[in-house]
Amino acid sequence: MAIYIMWLRQLKRYFRNRSRIVGSLGQPLLFLVALGFGLGPVFKRAGQGNYLEFLAPGIIAMGVLFTAIFSGVEIIWDRQFGFLKETLVAPVSRLEIMVGRTLGGATVAALQGVIVLLLSLLIGFRPGEWSMLPLAFVFMFLIALLFTALGTAIASLLEDMQGFQLIMNFLVMPFFFLSGALFPLNGLPSTFNMIISIDPLSYGVDGLRATLDGTSHFGLSVDFAVLAVLTGIILVIGSYLFSKIQI
Repeated sequence: MAIYIMWLRQLKRYFRNRSRIVGSLGQPLLFLVALGFGLGPVFKRAGQGNYLEFLAPGIIAMGVLFTAIFSGVEIIWDRQFGFLKETLVAPVSRLEIMVGRTLGGATVAALQGVIVLLLSLLIGFRPGEWSMLPLAFVFMFLIALLFTALGTAIASLLEDMQGFQLIMNFLVMPFFFLSGALFPLNGLPSTFNMIISIDPLSYGVDGLRATLDGTSHFGLSVDFAVLAVLTGIILVIGSYLFSKIQI
């Protein structure tokens, strides 16, 4: 019951803040239009095909990533205004609270990914196989769950918004730009390939690209396995750190 209540609370927060929904779509839409159409001719002349179809899965992953990982900010916000204390003194385990918050944040982030996908369809993106669309939703939720848990774990260690923003700037942008969301992974230097292979978002982007565009660098089964294992590990770590929060 506690898990359901926390999940529902996160959804209510999301749908109450309409400006947040609209504002969070600005950057993905800018990337899709500016890069998709601006670099499309260059990408095509290089023999790589339609850049918008290549780019869209990466931008969908970006939308999920940003929404998911910044959901950890709400823990710091709730701590500063006393809402977290009221939640933690309730007669339920902190594990249930953390799981409920994480599932709620992941659901919100996955919904954000679906909205970005719809925007992509409006500006001309078309999936290679519509039958793979349900599997794409699974990858969206895995990405959302992984990075919501990571944001929660980091926020559990911090007490002020400034510290969280500093760490996020050193994580979020490298996660995104080194994931292959904007460029093909074939033919890169070995050192760069090694860096990309340890970026968890790389497997999320690759999984979305495999399901939506029909191309994959790592392989669909590898993408799913890596995301599932990493999500389980980060959930355990996040649960432990959340249980140690001092109120």
